[in-house]
Amino acid sequence: MTLARIKSIALVGLTGHLIDIEVDISDGLPGYTLLGLPDAALSESRERVRSALLNSGAPWPNKRVTVSLSPAWLPKSGSGFDLPIAVALLIAQGLIAQGDMSRTVLMGELALDGGVKPIRGVLPALLAASHLGIDGAVVPDANLAEARAVKEIEVVGVNSLTEVISYLETGEIPEQIYPVTPQSTKSQLDLSDVVGQGRARFALEIAAIGSHHLLFIGPPGTGKTMLAERIPTLLPPLSQANVLAVGAIHSIAGALDERGVLSTLPPFIAPHHTTTSTAMIGGGAHVIRPGACSLANAGVLFIDEAPECNSGVLDALRQPLESGSVTISRASGTISFPANFLLVLAANPCPCGKYSGRGRSCTCSATQIRRYLQKLSGPLLDRIDIRTYVEAPTRTEMMQSDLGESSAVVRERVITARAMAAERFHGMSWTLNSRIPASQLRHKYRAGKDGMIFLHNELEKERLSARGFHKVLRLSWSIADRFGRTVPNYEDVEMAYHLREGAEFL
Repeated sequence: MTLARIKSIALVGLTGHLIDIEVDISDGLPGYTLLGLPDAALSESRERVRSALLNSGAPWPNKRVTVSLSPAWLPKSGSGFDLPIAVALLIAQGLIAQGDMSRTVLMGELALDGGVKPIRGVLPALLAASHLGIDGAVVPDANLAEARAVKEIEVVGVNSLTEVISYLETGEIPEQIYPVTPQSTKSQLDLSDVVGQGRARFALEIAAIGSHHLLFIGPPGTGKTMLAERIPTLLPPLSQANVLAVGAIHSIAGALDERGVLSTLPPFIAPHHTTTSTAMIGGGAHVIRPGACSLANAGVLFIDEAPECNSGVLDALRQPLESGSVTISRASGTISFPANFLLVLAANPCPCGKYSGRGRSCTCSATQIRRYLQKLSGPLLDRIDIRTYVEAPTRTEMMQSDLGESSAVVRERVITARAMAAERFHGMSWTLNSRIPASQLRHKYRAGKDGMIFLHNELEKERLSARGFHKVLRLSWSIADRFGRTVPNYEDVEMAYHLREGAEFL
């Protein structure tokens, strides 16, 4: 047989496409032609495949070899096609029977000695394959844990090309080696570690209930980072659908081993303030990868020292904050990644950070302070639901031996409040208060009469924008759920207004 067909999966963002790998061996001058819009890594597969075959005891055909990856119009990238190309070459030479492989995909990078190396994106690739009618897969042993998360597909893990040949010839599954990866289901951090900070604790709880974006402003060392790091411990465990969605994004980014395949803990992503727009949003020159805001999907994106971020980085988050996704356009195409995260920003009150209390230790001028805070643009601040000042703990608070409420206690209240919201929104396309459409807030999900009058008065006095009006109303629903009320009353709306406006520092 001189013609062989093997199937694999190509990823474009999180979308998987079924790829037919066809190999034809014909008479003529020895050569190797690869068709189907391969990138540089895939174009280099010839030497990897050749060395792997020879070092595994298989011959390299001394003829004209043509490898076609179809559909031809779809760009292919990465080294994950090495293994299926090698197997197709063996079938084309008649060393392995073709068999029925119409519902099996192969993925893996080949080492020069014939070993099979792990690749990125196995989880989203197999999720896509299961929707395309595939029920079998051969993957590298190192990717076996994430591959087994897709229950609809029978997965075989291999360590070398020799094992693949043996499996295809005999049907005997090689010994499966499950790599030990952390399965983060519980954080070591706890809210009881934070001393004092009653107002900030309340802000965290309300933010967790409705997934409201949050801004902390306070001097260095007052606990802003400690508070932010403990938000995932207040959020409910991820659902099975979210576990796979989060795992798929982290698999593409190559960060799944750090997190664990089946972790139910919401992700916490904290990029440095010197990060670039591409690292924050996603992109790349050749292969488009998810950025920090997509890695934080279904979790928390924390940016410390927010005013120190490079120009345009924070403002690039404005569109994902509104839509819950990020769309990246390049010459090769347009890719969308989910970016449904809870944003937490932390900032000092001034460049030196000492403008607190009476401000006697601050050496900054009024102009410097104003210019510093103006680095957080108005349109971005308008998308922040809660703004709160974090004061230094008092001497009395530091001397107390009694710990505050633990994360477990607060999380139970958050879960109860979210259950109330889910019941209220039964049959709707959203389950969180922060996702209530503006049109619904004006009709079905209005606050009490006194609360609505208060909001309309603030709107008329131009203290609230139209977006701010809706933000406060959504926030008031989370406060009402926190206290078990079916409709936000005047106190809930007023508290939401003050939480949003942060009158202490703005």
